[in-house]
Amino acid sequence: MMPVTGFEALRELVRATERFLLPNACISCDALVSVREPDALVCGVCLSRMRAVGSGCSRCAQPLPPVGPCRFCAEWTERIHEVRSAVWLGPESRSLVHRLKYGHARRLGNLAGQIVADRVAFPGRCVLVPIPVSHRRLRERGYNQAEIIARELSRRWRLPMWSGLVRRTSQATSQTTLTPMARAANVSDAFSAEPPRGRQAHDGRVVIVDDVLTTGATIDACARALADAGWNTIQAVTFARAMPYEFHAGGY
Repeated sequence: MMPVTGFEALRELVRATERFLLPNACISCDALVSVREPDALVCGVCLSRMRAVGSGCSRCAQPLPPVGPCRFCAEWTERIHEVRSAVWLGPESRSLVHRLKYGHARRLGNLAGQIVADRVAFPGRCVLVPIPVSHRRLRERGYNQAEIIARELSRRWRLPMWSGLVRRTSQATSQTTLTPMARAANVSDAFSAEPPRGRQAHDGRVVIVDDVLTTGATIDACARALADAGWNTIQAVTFARAMPYEFHAGGY
């Protein structure tokens, strides 16, 4: 063990004093976080309230309709092998995503990546690729939230992350207020991708990483670009997923 220097001891004393005088509050419910995790941004109660996305469609894990096959992923390219999400976009996870994207709380991206690693099965040997954001969003935020999540997954899953593998070829407008049809049109042909090269390409296996899955239009457009570039097996993971209408109506 390395000896603790006087400067390091003083720095730790300052941090401990700061934690005592200005304790962290949960970004979701504003309650003070546990003294056992003084640097936490989300309290244990809110973390436990983030509802896991369970089993459903074998391809996308969306709850299946009462009759017939899954309609959620029916229009996606057949090259998408599997898509998984860690939690549903409820009040607690929505607060996390909102602060991450619009509150300059980039450390929440690490937490989102941790939650994905804990709740989504290891995808096997592959390359992680974050969905790129527009140049305007990158200037506004100073970071790409999907890349922070992917970097944390890379660390926890011990997989390579290639942040420049997919590029935006058009600067699509925000998807937030668009209808499903408009979302698909907004990101159509919005991406290009590099072909698999080298030993780390893992036989053309790639996992797209994003913060939220709503209709899947962005992941679908990204997957089409990757398929055109020669990637063979395409999967995707997201931190959160928008709840289907049946959740709000009490159907599930």
